[in-house]
Amino acid sequence: MRTTVAGDSSERPSPIVETDIPARLDRLPWGRFHTLVVAALGITWILDGLEVTLAGTVAGALKASPVLRFSNADVGLAGSAYLAGAVLGAIFFGWLTDRLGRKKLFFITLSVYLLATAATAFSWNLWSFLLFRFITGAGIGGEYAAINSTIQELIPARVRGWTDLVINGSFWIGAALGALGAIVLLDPGRIDPEHGWRAAFLIGAVLAGIVFFMRLWLPESPRWLMTHGRAAEAEAVVAAIEARLRAEGHEIPDSPLPKVRLRSRTHTPLRDVVHTLIHVHRQRTFVALGTPVQVGQVGAELASLGGRRNQEGELTPVEERIAALVGEGLTNREVASSLFISVRTVESHLGRVYRELGLRSRTELARRLAR
Repeated sequence: MRTTVAGDSSERPSPIVETDIPARLDRLPWGRFHTLVVAALGITWILDGLEVTLAGTVAGALKASPVLRFSNADVGLAGSAYLAGAVLGAIFFGWLTDRLGRKKLFFITLSVYLLATAATAFSWNLWSFLLFRFITGAGIGGEYAAINSTIQELIPARVRGWTDLVINGSFWIGAALGALGAIVLLDPGRIDPEHGWRAAFLIGAVLAGIVFFMRLWLPESPRWLMTHGRAAEAEAVVAAIEARLRAEGHEIPDSPLPKVRLRSRTHTPLRDVVHTLIHVHRQRTFVALGTPVQVGQVGAELASLGGRRNQEGELTPVEERIAALVGEGLTNREVASSLFISVRTVESHLGRVYRELGLRSRTELARRLAR
């Protein structure tokens, strides 16, 4: 057992956890487990690309529909309803995933999307169509919040950057599927357009149904478990992942790793979210605001990354993580890349680590962490 909890949980509801789980997860070699994580969770961007493309390609069919008879303004309202749902869904489900866990949320959000996009195919007037598109967007927005958090917490830091790029780039696979589906389903020579646009929206529901079963084997995020007072469960999950990779033939050394020390709690208060967004990572917040769908997702991730402080007021989790990566021999640029922050931010946090711990160099920091 490499995770220890300081204090009696019966007397202290928020014990301090000292664990090497983050270092063990980052040490793991890439294996079938990580490939399946990317496949089961990265499908979100394909679904979003599919939805955005379908919204544009079926516009003509919606205006020609003898049931809906949309105007150009109605088509615009439908697009706005989807985007509004995505923004609000990211915020709401991002808030909820911190309380209920990653695994529960990526099933809830996928179910919301599946049911709403299927319901869109049975819309009977403008308002029903707008409602279903809004809920569909909320499901996709919630997926962004829950899925990005899970991917960040299960993928090793050294490959997290390119993994995110590949996954986010899969949006265009969904766009291609939507375009190809529209060519077939909206061709009057093949199928009645009134039935074609409805069948087009069912494509997303079918894909979501397949992905639902792909996600059944995924574990809860060990990082979420350890920060929410469930250290024993987190330890069991990581041990199972390590055993699985060893069974595939990967070598995982059983040597001691740097530990982080943090105070567990049931959720991140909104005041910490605001503080992190406005003060700790202001630059990243401005970048996030340029992509509205990602506001809730980035806010939740930044709060979990840098918004908490230990009871003693020593180091934040992001400072502890930076210290651990530097102690493993990573350069400031490599640390910045793995945590998606600037080199200047790394240098600022690292300076505070040195001051708080009374250290003067990387060598002293590595020696301190190796104790």
